[in-house]
Amino acid sequence: MSKLWGSRFKKKTHPLVEQFTSSIAYDYKLAKYDLLVSIAHAQMLGKTKIIPSKDSAKIVQGLKSILKQVQENRFTFDRKCEDIHTNIQNALEKRIGKTAQRLHTARSRNDQVVTDLRMYAKEEIENLKLKIKSLQQTLVSFARKNIKVIIPGFTHLQHAQCVFLAHHLLAYVEMLQRDKDRLADAYKRCDVLPLGSAALAGTSLAINRNYVAKLLDFSKVSANSLDAVSDRDFVLEILADLSILAMHLSRMAEDFVLWAAPEFSLLELDDSFATGSSLMPQKKNPDVLELVRANAGATYGSLVSLLTTMKALPLAYNRDMQMDKLPLFNSAEDLNICLEVLSGLVNSAKINQNQALILSSDELLCATDLAEYLVKKGVAFKEAHKIVGKIIAYALQKKIFLSEISLDQWKKFSMHFKKGVYKLLNAHASVAAKKSFGGTSPQSVKRQLENWKKSLR
Repeated sequence: MSKLWGSRFKKKTHPLVEQFTSSIAYDYKLAKYDLLVSIAHAQMLGKTKIIPSKDSAKIVQGLKSILKQVQENRFTFDRKCEDIHTNIQNALEKRIGKTAQRLHTARSRNDQVVTDLRMYAKEEIENLKLKIKSLQQTLVSFARKNIKVIIPGFTHLQHAQCVFLAHHLLAYVEMLQRDKDRLADAYKRCDVLPLGSAALAGTSLAINRNYVAKLLDFSKVSANSLDAVSDRDFVLEILADLSILAMHLSRMAEDFVLWAAPEFSLLELDDSFATGSSLMPQKKNPDVLELVRANAGATYGSLVSLLTTMKALPLAYNRDMQMDKLPLFNSAEDLNICLEVLSGLVNSAKINQNQALILSSDELLCATDLAEYLVKKGVAFKEAHKIVGKIIAYALQKKIFLSEISLDQWKKFSMHFKKGVYKLLNAHASVAAKKSFGGTSPQSVKRQLENWKKSLR
């Protein structure tokens, strides 16, 4: 096994150290990016005459043949090699001989690996944005199918006010849009080429970094070589963004878990997205949603682990940074599958409209409408709140519905109450009254749905 270093050492590396320092078990996922980076680097070396053009062409040809094998899953990774860079360098030497030794001119693994990682991050951001958009489209479609359904809105997990189910679902579409925007913003910080920084100080060789940036589709090159090789802010930023995304998905999953519970019976999961019990034959469990919740914790852990790794590292590169990859790989892969599985689950689920009707018929959900009724009559809101609170207490004490209170009794609480007060005590009237911009009125919800349908095309 040939290393990219070691000529000054008199002893072989201890097998335990070989095992401890190896990263090939996970950085093999960077193979495609490492090859693309090396191809661009070799082309630049030839263009600038740092190495002979014929050697550059030979190296590029050899690297492209390896890239084809990697893309077709035919490349065999040597687990004895310490990392992906050594794997590819050794494979190249087997193909083209000593000419391959020119490839590592004017670069270090320090700037090489962070370039690989930035390319991986850029591609994963685009993948995640597409998956987020797909989930948004699924939620909008599900909302449109159930556009007339009204459910109780909750605060503190207590009945609060009536809202359209579509309005509730569109709240998550809004959250997901912010997640997309954050990732798009993080992409800008990824889109900086570190290659050419070498180990930490740059190089005396006349390289052309802008040419490499153009070949690898980076919008700019890094301005400080020390920062370039030691910066992992872009990974931390992505992990922070993914943590917020994971939190949003977890909240959505929790809503669906509650709605699917018998006590709510609002949501029926399709059999293909539910599981059963090995003991209790009647069970239909929302395991998929529970695992989405659990993945949030794992994503938070990835962020905290890398923050902790980076918190006291002196400039420039330190081997601690080898541990930046698993948190990013794991989080990106976990969030990709969470987004996919949620899209499938929502697309196949059904709403129990009869149960929604029963739950939203709770007249106490209209208490705020009663207070606002009094406000419209000129009563100060604090006083209106107090009056309605007394009415609720009276109904609960008498164990009657608000609609069963006589008009004379209403007038005892406030002379402002008229016969029309009874028209306020239903879900449709309640949602129809919420005409403020962004509210849950039918017009507002239709407008939101139409806007999202257009913007998500």
